Amino acid sequence: MSRVQMYDALAADYDRFVNWQGRLAHELPFFERLFQKQLAGRDGAPRILDAACGTGQHAIALAQRGYEVLGADLSAAMIERARANAAAAGVPVEFAVTGLGEMASLEATFDVVLCLGNSLPHLFSAEAVRAALADFAAVMHPGGVLLLQNRNFDRVWAARERFMGPQSYQDENSEWLFLRFYDFHEETLTFNMIRLRRTEDGWAQDVEATELRPIFGNDLAQALAGVGLGDMTFYRGCDGSPFDPAQSGDLIAVARKG
Repeated sequence: MSRVQMYDALAADYDRFVNWQGRLAHELPFFERLFQKQLAGRDGAPRILDAACGTGQHAIALAQRGYEVLGADLSAAMIERARANAAAAGVPVEFAVTGLGEMASLEATFDVVLCLGNSLPHLFSAEAVRAALADFAAVMHPGGVLLLQNRNFDRVWAARERFMGPQSYQDENSEWLFLRFYDFHEETLTFNMIRLRRTEDGWAQDVEATELRPIFGNDLAQALAGVGLGDMTFYRGCDGSPFDPAQSGDLIAVARKG
């Protein structure tokens, strides 16, 4: 299954899979501190591109805080859900069906580019990753900021850390369980997700999978520098602590366009 097919299939349940209230409360203060630090002295609210935006929850939350945001994703089903979410929230956010490496086609420039949720490792080669980073740089204003959020594959790959914590969601009518795990190959891995939904007849299940290419910290730093993005800082998470390849759960990279 391709990454587009997987996320088209997940679109209807994705907002059940993610605890958005908790996630946004944890992440957005950190993001906004970075914006204020990195973009100090600029007039007006930063214009933000949320690349691989999924169901648009980050874009909507940032728009509610006064930012001008455009969300883009390769999955048309995710973008359809994002537009419905924005309409329900009463927030004017623009969304486009546009994949990584294609942001220049939007014919717009931004102060901040976000690529969150371990999206960049869905690209299948180092060349594709460099092309996506170059594409981000091309749509950024001079002095603009790129913020990436990936799994820490230095740790995951070395430890063969296969399983991620289960997620659950329940409303008055139904219950969902989401189970995620990796299969490791020579240079890539398969990301598997099992969705279980309780029905009147018992549990129904769906299984989706897509290939990922791990991106390691040193390789990411070299790729960022190679497309003209510097002044890099790597964090382990939204607490702002330094990245530790052996221990961190995530790798959050912040880089600036010169």
